[in-house]
Amino acid sequence: MNKEKIKLEILGLSYSQTQTGAYALVLGEAEGKRRLPIIIGNFEAQAIAIELEQMRPSRPLTHDIFKTFADTFDITVTEVIVYNLLEGIFFAKLVCKRGNEEPIEIDTRTSDAIALAVRFHCPIYTYEFILGSAGIILEEDEADPLNFDEEEAEAAIENTKSSAYRSMTIDELEEELGKAINDEDYEKASILRDEIQKRK
Repeated sequence: MNKEKIKLEILGLSYSQTQTGAYALVLGEAEGKRRLPIIIGNFEAQAIAIELEQMRPSRPLTHDIFKTFADTFDITVTEVIVYNLLEGIFFAKLVCKRGNEEPIEIDTRTSDAIALAVRFHCPIYTYEFILGSAGIILEEDEADPLNFDEEEAEAAIENTKSSAYRSMTIDELEEELGKAINDEDYEKASILRDEIQKRK
């Protein structure tokens, strides 16, 4: 598998028309036409938007606290990598470094990783197999980077899901949904909820 990193840029945020209370974070390859839409929650969207717009909330958000903590102890996030896409969920990691020590990789939710990337002003990368399976092509006449077909985007992500969810009973899906919520894995919970709603 080709593991050459592809640089991504944040193209914008838009309110999701298909998932209530969610937002589509659109990433685009720096040297290409493909875009990677990622559905994220309201809080994470707010955390990204506040930093992009250079607004300063009256009290620091969780990601701001992390940045202050890291600065205090001479820790920096050097890059963010969206490294996997499994069952419709994107996986990311922070590459961190303290002084002259060796870099350390920390697993994180993709939405949190992007919220930190904008605070540390570090690059965001992914791999070809992710863009190949979930990327949406940007046509020449599409001037608005957020003007993408959300149904097409979700279909691309849907194709990466395993057949496991589709073979589960509603009771099994609801049990998995409860576990995901307890684990605070809201991205997985959202996918399970959608699968349950489709059955009903």
